[in-house]
Parts: sequence; C-alpha cells; structure tokens
Amino acid sequence: MDLTVVAYIVYLLISVALTIWVARTLSRNGRIFLSDVLHGNEKLADAVNHLLVVGFYLVNFGFVALYLSQDKAVLDARALFEALSVKLGVVLLVLGVMHLGNVYVLNKIRRRGVMEREQVPPVPPQGWTGPAAKGPWAPPVTEA
Repeated sequence: MDLTVVAYIVYLLISVALTIWVARTLSRNGRIFLSDVLHGNEKLADAVNHLLVVGFYLVNFGFVALYLSQDKAVLDARALFEALSVKLGVVLLVLGVMHLGNVYVLNKIRRRGVMEREQVPPVPPQGWTGPAAKGPWAPPVTEA
C-alpha cells in the first residue's frame, strides 16, 4: 500500500476521533451552560445544544474532508509523520478556534440574559420622588 494512502487513513481516523471527542465534551458541558443562559428551560437548552453539535460536526468534518488532499507523495516514514503533523496540527487549531467561538457566542448570550434579569427591579415601585429643589442645576428658590 502506498504511504500516501496510509497518511490519508491515519489522518482521517485521528481527525474524526478528535472531532467526535471535542463535540461530545462541548455538548456535555455546554448543556449546563445553556440551561443557565435559557433560564432553566431544559427542552430548549437540549434543542439548542443539539443544533450546535450538528453545526460543529458539519463545519469540522467539512474542513477535514477539504484538507485531505496532499500535493506531494509520501515516500518514507519521515515524510509520513511530517505530513500528518501538519495536517493534524491545522485540524487541532481549527477545533480550538471553533471551541473558542462557541464559548464566546454563548458567553455573549449569557451576559445579555444576566443584564436583562438585572434590569427588573427586585420590588415594585412604591412611590415617586420629584427633582431636588437645591443644587447647582436647579433654579433659585424665591420666597414671596
């Protein structure tokens, strides 16, 4: 068997395994985070989590497939390891960027939810206070 084909097979096996492992890790730990972001709505958190995982798989498997081709033939074991290290290194970087992108977006959603919760007063208003009569911006008080 040609070493280039061996490189392709090893690259695909490792890339697919890494993508599945990262996706499962993100799914398992992201579900708790999504539940908090979505105010405890478990069904919605599960649905969003599943959609994020599917998108993660599509993007990463698409990248792995597009990055499969190699210009030079692999002639020896050294070239095999060099080709694999470059390809797997790029796949790991893409997985890391995808992970950080997911965390960034989820954190933005969470912050927005926290800000919305903080805008609601803890108790209903009990009265109204007018503007202060004294101060550098208030008109002078004249006595009649």
